[in-house]
Amino acid sequence: MTELIDTPIADIRRPSLWQRLPVVHQVRQSVGLQRGMLLAGLTITGLFIFTAIFAPLLAPYGYDQLRDASGVFGAQQPPGGAHLLGTTVGGYDVLSRVIWGAQTAIFVIVVAVTLSLFAGVALGLVSGYFGGWLDRVLVVVCDAVYAFPSLLLAIVMSIVISGGKSDLVGGVLAAAISITVVFIPQYFRVIRAETVRIKSEAYVESARVLGASNSRIMFRHVLRNATRTLPLIFTLNASEAILTLAGLGFLGFGIEPSSAAEWGYDLNKALSDVTSGIWWTALFPGLAIVLAVLGITLVGESLNDLADPRLRGRRRVGQDSGLVAETSVVPGGSLDSVPGISGIEPSGMPDYRRPEDDGFEGRP
Repeated sequence: MTELIDTPIADIRRPSLWQRLPVVHQVRQSVGLQRGMLLAGLTITGLFIFTAIFAPLLAPYGYDQLRDASGVFGAQQPPGGAHLLGTTVGGYDVLSRVIWGAQTAIFVIVVAVTLSLFAGVALGLVSGYFGGWLDRVLVVVCDAVYAFPSLLLAIVMSIVISGGKSDLVGGVLAAAISITVVFIPQYFRVIRAETVRIKSEAYVESARVLGASNSRIMFRHVLRNATRTLPLIFTLNASEAILTLAGLGFLGFGIEPSSAAEWGYDLNKALSDVTSGIWWTALFPGLAIVLAVLGITLVGESLNDLADPRLRGRRRVGQDSGLVAETSVVPGGSLDSVPGISGIEPSGMPDYRRPEDDGFEGRP
């Protein structure tokens, strides 16, 4: 105990720079099953991103390739030989379509979530800070958009933008903008609620009294403190974007197969194969959707648990964080339940309590 008290503050070990990086910090902060879920999600998501980036090197064929030097591939060929996962009813290589589909999904996620992030944050910040009639109008509009089924709204926007189908750039932008319209109300609600809460804080009032402009207060003081939950929403929306893109392709409003590979479109063309016992044309695109959504969802849910102090696990004293243990406080609990507390008090100290100090001891 004396050594802990006499230790200078400067000598307490502080995590290095790489240990304070966003992902590394969350991994070190998690414990038990929570850490396992986070690591599993990061592994699956990393594999998904790696596949999308290096798709031209990993895919044995092009996404629209129907023949090679030996001739035409052939339709509905079983897995094996030159086609490890078989071929589709249209004669495309299933493995190549799955790998190239990851690149299309990443493209749509980046464009859709980025557009909705900037639009939703800007509208929520302006609405929550200024209030008045502008706030009421924006709230009504976003509630009206949020009331529509997301997939139905994405279908309508896709038809309006590209007529339902298009080439790679047009199809991806149509799908991304369709998903953007669906996601904007979510960012708007979160940022507006945080802005309404933060603008009444003392430091914001002090900046206003000192003569700071509205734009400086909004972007320097309010925005920096209102975006803490955005990474969580970003990960959850990324998985929803994959499902929306797959839904558009499955219903026939996706991207042309000669323009890009898309998992939902491949599932749509594999419906008739399933009834005929041809399982490989539907299994692998569906498995790719499930794994991509599962990995991103695990990361998002784990970050959400770590951001909530009530859901954090208990850590051992001195585990990667110096001297202070991060514990969950339970009303009515005792310090004996905290690992490492026993043995801190020095033994052999005399007991200075008197019988009359206790309301029960010392009575006849």
